[in-house]
Amino acid sequence: MRTASRMNNIGTESAFEALARARALEAQGRDVVHLEIGEPDFDTPTHIVEAAVKALRDGHTHYGPTAGLPELREAIAADVSRTRGVAAAPGQVVVTPGGKPIIFFTILALAQPDDEVLCPNPSFPIYESMINFCGAKAVPVRLLEEEGYHLDLEDLAGKLSERVKLVILNSPHNPAGCIMSRGELETLAGLLREREDVMVLSDEIYKDIIYGGGHHSIAAEPGMLDRTILLDGFSKSYAMTGWRLGYGVFPRWMVPHVEKLAANSVSCSASFTQRAALAALEGPQKPVREMVEEFRRRRDLIVEGLRAIPGVRCPEPEGAFYAFPNIRDTGLSSAEFEEGALQEAGVSLLAGDAFGRHGEGFIRLSYANSQENIAKALDRLNAFVSARAPGR
Repeated sequence: MRTASRMNNIGTESAFEALARARALEAQGRDVVHLEIGEPDFDTPTHIVEAAVKALRDGHTHYGPTAGLPELREAIAADVSRTRGVAAAPGQVVVTPGGKPIIFFTILALAQPDDEVLCPNPSFPIYESMINFCGAKAVPVRLLEEEGYHLDLEDLAGKLSERVKLVILNSPHNPAGCIMSRGELETLAGLLREREDVMVLSDEIYKDIIYGGGHHSIAAEPGMLDRTILLDGFSKSYAMTGWRLGYGVFPRWMVPHVEKLAANSVSCSASFTQRAALAALEGPQKPVREMVEEFRRRRDLIVEGLRAIPGVRCPEPEGAFYAFPNIRDTGLSSAEFEEGALQEAGVSLLAGDAFGRHGEGFIRLSYANSQENIAKALDRLNAFVSARAPGR
């Protein structure tokens, strides 16, 4: 038996593969510091957990509406309106098991075979994987290292061909940690307003994890709310990765199409997790603020440590919880650095080219780990790289 040819076009998420390799080494007795997986190492706040337990005990264990519980859709619309400065309505919200279905449903609904989708490169690998799987063409838009990895808007403008149907944005950005400024979004919105047939998927899953300034959404730019699919969820802000709960805010005309895709694939999101999400939005936000402050301290620690390693250059991330240093001057490729760091130094991290071809020469480190473990990893990486420096 053979699989369908479309399976040749689908990729995977390298973080889970790296985690599996690291776990295999640990099973052999090796000590490994995990800087590969992109999830907060904090427990889900207690009031959210208790809301889920109560929901289970109260019998919220049955099917719910495909687009999500009405009260959660209302709360999400209110939160999006408040935090993005847009007039989002509950009827525009679709709740899904995690954020990835929003990516998949959006591309399935909008991109025909041979259409083009512009996406940052490097970026979250599932974007390109889903574009290719759907038969469309992923067109990379480079990030400018010298500008703190901000999106090259001139490159984007030059690639905005007649075949482009969708532009994907991610701010704060995985893996680079950059945040699009209001000025950059104004410029981009100006370009896109000239193309009424182009939509935007704005992935804002890290919007609460920023270290200065504020979060801005292209949906708030004049004329862009009806052209934007806003992706967000509960995984990062509330340390709820295992709960699998995300959402999209769509133009009204898209919602029936997305609901059909959801009904044919996931049916609905779990009712009790949605009750927990309601508690997350309406309950105390202090745990989120405390988590972000700890991430800030870890960011400062990892950036300082990486800059002390010979041949490594590391801009300061503006948001999310990833460092994305340039390691070209070490003489190692991204894949060689990832493999050597794991096998020789006991540090599990990701090669930059796992996020696209423009990621070659970089590595990604998640600082969603304790300061103690980050310091241990930095010492190990310094020794690993220094052993390869000339004269050693």
